[in-house]
Amino acid sequence: MEWTDDGTILTVRPHGETSAIVEVFTEGHGRHAGIVRGATSRKIAPVLQPGAQVSAVWKARLEEHLGAFTIEPVRSRAATAMASRLALAGLNAVTALLSFGLPEREAHPDLYRRSTALLDLLDQPDLWPLAYLRWEMGFLDEMGFGLDLSRCAATGATEGLTYVSPRTGRAVSAAGAGAYADRLLPLPPVLRGEGEAETAEIVEALRVTGHFLTEALAPSLGDKPVPEARARLIRAIARVA
Repeated sequence: MEWTDDGTILTVRPHGETSAIVEVFTEGHGRHAGIVRGATSRKIAPVLQPGAQVSAVWKARLEEHLGAFTIEPVRSRAATAMASRLALAGLNAVTALLSFGLPEREAHPDLYRRSTALLDLLDQPDLWPLAYLRWEMGFLDEMGFGLDLSRCAATGATEGLTYVSPRTGRAVSAAGAGAYADRLLPLPPVLRGEGEAETAEIVEALRVTGHFLTEALAPSLGDKPVPEARARLIRAIARVA
């Protein structure tokens, strides 16, 4: 078995004295792991960094085997990530969430392209918080837990939507909420692509998407905890606000 694909490195774990098990999110083969031999060498070690864009050749005798990667650099994001606390937190959050949520060896080409585009914005801190929120909403949708904010779940109204159901992820209007309003999540306008998208409002919106990461996606994965890297990113964005 052999294939070649472009991808983004998600995680690197030591394996033996000189090798590493590397997870790569590829366009055509999804989240895929393999052994990289000689990973501690001066030539390869700088390439094996989370967030790096690479060309990967995977080989194994049988498809179900772990297999081995040969990796060539395409684009490093290390310098950009180290330029600011927000950029580093953003890169770590994206790679951690992809490793956390994506099923192994299942292609998600649209999410791959959106993730690549997002990581390419790391050097634009003014754009990053809103771009990340949009990416996280897409990530939830790709994982099967997307929000439906088009109309009120109770009345069908498309105006006056002020809440989100914490159970279904559907929008609820003030009129439709009734006595249950205090049990619902707020619906910041930025989640519907409305308003000025101030940073404080983006943080509030990320609390809403975070609820579904924690209460919907995580239980579906065996109650694995949502990566702490995401919380660090939210704190970094909040500092900007």
